[in-house]
Amino acid sequence: MGAPWDGDVHILLAGWGKMGSALLDGWLDRGVPPGKITVVEPNAEARVELAKRHGVDALPSPGGLDPGFHPGVVVFAVNPQAMDAVAPAYAHFSASRAVFLSIAAGKTLDYFKGYLGSNAAIVRSMPNMPAAVRRGITVACPNGLVTQTQRGLCQGLLEAVGDVAWIEDEALMDPVTALSGSGPAYVFFLAECMAQGGVKAGLPEDLAARLAQVTVSGAGELLRLAEQAPSRLRKNVTSPGGTTAAALAVLMGDPGLESLMTEAIIAATRRSRELAKWPRESNE
Repeated sequence: MGAPWDGDVHILLAGWGKMGSALLDGWLDRGVPPGKITVVEPNAEARVELAKRHGVDALPSPGGLDPGFHPGVVVFAVNPQAMDAVAPAYAHFSASRAVFLSIAAGKTLDYFKGYLGSNAAIVRSMPNMPAAVRRGITVACPNGLVTQTQRGLCQGLLEAVGDVAWIEDEALMDPVTALSGSGPAYVFFLAECMAQGGVKAGLPEDLAARLAQVTVSGAGELLRLAEQAPSRLRKNVTSPGGTTAAALAVLMGDPGLESLMTEAIIAATRRSRELAKWPRESNE
């Protein structure tokens, strides 16, 4: 990653929750000077921790910012349910050509345009939970006012917590959310099911849980580092007539895991579209 904070670019981070904290840690670890970051965080204890642990300026509200303050990027890292109350206070930064980068699930480009104005450069993004350990992937979608420089700035900031992919069709954000945003839960459930299967096969509960956890995490790391496709890796570990083949005959049967996973991702995609249209119905 280059240095997106070069020159006069200042990062304004709205919200220091789990994902905001992961991003901030990633920026600082990659050399962003603390003086180039300002955090708006209503929680007083969190502001004390930010100043003590990171040396970053933290304010309870954007109203405390100096009138002459002009960030290069405003990062929205608050819960989607709180965005109605948060976003309007930052609209004036569109006049100084800041780019607005959102990581809030279900909040569309048009949603932010309604609060930030028709001249606002906006990037909607969807990170996932492994960002907390710098193994995430974020998909980002810009509106038509985002410049290449601003896109590069957002790319650099998001790369601090993992891989980044860009799309031009915002409608793809719903299946993105279903696959990568919700995807870690599928993997955790797989580990749960593997452990439960081990217990029913006779293993002690603690050993079954440990075997499932380490096997899933180790296989994930192998998949990350390997040059082969997942199907090739699967075939490499499957001996004809062996134990793996016996298990896969069940998982690849009818209905099999592929069918169930496809159905699950379609269901999550459908729900993502519903939440984007009717955010107040969300119970997440």
